[in-house]
Amino acid sequence: MKILDLFLLGLVIILSRVAQIHGNTFLINCGSHINSDADGRKWVGDEASSDNFTLNSPGIVASAAPVNGEAVFGSLYRSARIFNTASHYNFSVLSGNYCIRLHFYPFEFAAYNANESAFDVMANELKLVSKFNVSKEISRKSLSSNSVITSIVKEYFLSVNLNELRIEFIPISGSFAFVNALEVIQAPDNFFNETINKVASNGLKIPLSLTDRGIETMYRLNVGGPGVKSNEDQDLWRPWDSDERFMFSVNAATTIYNSSNVSYISSNDSSIAPIMVYETARIMSNNEVVEKRFNVSWKFPVDPNFDYLVRLHFCELRYDQPNQRIFKIYINNKTAAENYDVFVRAGGMNKAYHDDYVDAVSQQIDSLWLQLGPDSLTSASGTDALLNGLEIFKLSRNGNLAYISERINTGDGKISAKKPNSKTISEAVGLGVAFIITVTVVSFLSCHCIRGKRAATVKESPPGWHPLFLHETMASTSDARASKSPLINTGTTAILRIGRMFTLAEIRAATRNFDDSLVMGTGGFGKVYKGEIDEGNLVAIKRAHPLSGQGLKEFETEIEMLSKLRHRHLVSLIGYCDEQREMILVYEFMANGTLRSHLYGSGFPTLTWKQRLDACIGAARGLHYLHTGADRGIIHRDVKTTNILLDENFVAKMSDFGLSRAGPALDHTHVSTAVKGSFGYLDPEYFRRQQLTQKSDVYSFGVVLFEVICARPVINPSLPKDQINLAEWALRWQRQRSIEAVIDPQLEGDYSMESLKKFGEIAEKCLADEGKNRPTMGEVLWHLEYVLQLHEAYKQKADSELFRSSEFGFTDLSFSLPYMREREEEVSSKPS
Repeated sequence: MKILDLFLLGLVIILSRVAQIHGNTFLINCGSHINSDADGRKWVGDEASSDNFTLNSPGIVASAAPVNGEAVFGSLYRSARIFNTASHYNFSVLSGNYCIRLHFYPFEFAAYNANESAFDVMANELKLVSKFNVSKEISRKSLSSNSVITSIVKEYFLSVNLNELRIEFIPISGSFAFVNALEVIQAPDNFFNETINKVASNGLKIPLSLTDRGIETMYRLNVGGPGVKSNEDQDLWRPWDSDERFMFSVNAATTIYNSSNVSYISSNDSSIAPIMVYETARIMSNNEVVEKRFNVSWKFPVDPNFDYLVRLHFCELRYDQPNQRIFKIYINNKTAAENYDVFVRAGGMNKAYHDDYVDAVSQQIDSLWLQLGPDSLTSASGTDALLNGLEIFKLSRNGNLAYISERINTGDGKISAKKPNSKTISEAVGLGVAFIITVTVVSFLSCHCIRGKRAATVKESPPGWHPLFLHETMASTSDARASKSPLINTGTTAILRIGRMFTLAEIRAATRNFDDSLVMGTGGFGKVYKGEIDEGNLVAIKRAHPLSGQGLKEFETEIEMLSKLRHRHLVSLIGYCDEQREMILVYEFMANGTLRSHLYGSGFPTLTWKQRLDACIGAARGLHYLHTGADRGIIHRDVKTTNILLDENFVAKMSDFGLSRAGPALDHTHVSTAVKGSFGYLDPEYFRRQQLTQKSDVYSFGVVLFEVICARPVINPSLPKDQINLAEWALRWQRQRSIEAVIDPQLEGDYSMESLKKFGEIAEKCLADEGKNRPTMGEVLWHLEYVLQLHEAYKQKADSELFRSSEFGFTDLSFSLPYMREREEEVSSKPS
């Protein structure tokens, strides 16, 4: 009998809890006097009288034609309530935590165009939005999602202590506010933990209470699975989107499924996320596109100067033992968790749970990164990563969740923000008008002079395309080497002229009207042709596709770089053509093509060990000049064997500076920038942190060195799993001091073990996990020259005694520079 009593008591408690929650749920169809069914739920018109909610001002009832493409909420979006003055809804509720959703579907009604509205929204004392314009929000969302969005749903969580929830709409002066639908749903008490993990704090937890802070939902994603409709999540009716469009590289991960036996580690977690979120996951991929040690990454646009709660949902779907999948979690390029084992934390396989982390985004940043993965070169088990679901919440500051975007995007994930007052605006307008008039007059006179020197045949450029007038690109008074070059003409005004201005007719003649048989290579920008100018002089002609803006920034960067750089081991720019919407650059011709074409896959003559060393030394000299030849140095950012070209004498020169960046300022250690480069060569530290340094070039050059030894592609998916990635595979052999086992068979008998050993050590040091442990390009160059000397001594077939370092005046590298020390010597050299 006692058991039955306990069962009935428990049932009463559960039912009362359900009744309590549903008794505190409000679904309001704004601007309507009738009830509607939408999303599998019944919505009440806000004109209906109720003891539980009231509207203090009727405002204006607006209606529209049936909504196309909004099958879920279409019936709700046919009406809206418009407010010319501050107005509010009052809800009588029990104390507790609540989820609020505001639905906006802009349409025109009479003299009101919802796309032109601007207003604030308050929930009790919490400001939700400020100067909110739905049309701008829709445009921003559509741009970030690469899809057409027609409505916006804003979701918030807050605590209500006074049994009353007031949602107020406050129009900006001269404008109006509107809303199509409202949801108020009581949230479970345990929906947010009282303490959460702080990122980069070694396990420190900080308190979180909704009585102190409001929360806005920014993203809710079903990782590795399809979107989840709101009616499939019947605890809080939350839609879950697919994560694919936020991934830095979809190919970095693969999807796994398990639709049976998945359960929550605690019954209290059932309202945190629907079970179907935990039935799919992304794990790290080992395909040909991305290297195993790289992280699986997601990037999200966010509002600057707020704290963000990142909720990660986990469920181990594959391994039934611990230590099979161990990884690190990085948030905003900082370590959130190390040695993370989902099986251990959940207490078993198919057990669903979540972890929360909090981190701040500064005023200068408008993106949040999440990255999972090992920071190791090993391919053993325990180097994988897994994620089932993800939510990102913005936390209020001083009672405010609103952000007004007055920002200029720098293109690298950074922004500059400015909030001008009316005086500043008026002054700026006055100055702007004066500036525009001045620039217009000067531009007119300049263009008139320029056109006098050109054929007046340039047609109107299509959108997104703007030819560069390269003959007046940059002033330079300091580069003595450049001024002596016959390719550079310097006038009395100290304007640096980038070589010769070719006519389009000359370019067509040089390439036989862009004959495809003369194409030497292609890229995102277009094609590179072999050309002939001035009675037989060969050149390389790079032509951007005139109907595409792709590669335009890279062209501009290459022009900027080559206008400053002149070096024997950098490919020279001869001239350009910018007629008739064309963008064409003309370079010196490199008769022997790319270094890669002489290593494998092309049928070109193979290179001897000496020729390979010479090529590496030449490329290293070019990179060393880039890193040290300017005040801040230049980072190439795309070092690979296809960008190392060989002239008729097999002299190596670095090419393709379209991704190059100026190095960090003196008071900075790195350049924060979006990740660009080529997979297989990309520095994993740069990939993870988006912090570019000269050591990123050093890493890529280390991959080139192993490519020179092994003469195989850096990524080859046709090989066994442990050989797909050249850097990983060759590095394992090098660490075993057995690099000769994987050397190109074509080199058999053409090298000495001493030179090969030192060469492998250089490559190994270049591939150090952390940039600070890699040598500089100057040190790499010094060591390569030493390797060449060892080889030349070997080729002289001198007496074995002649190979001693002292006989040749060499110093043993193991003791001369710390980067070349053997591991045993590093250990033994540590102080006791």
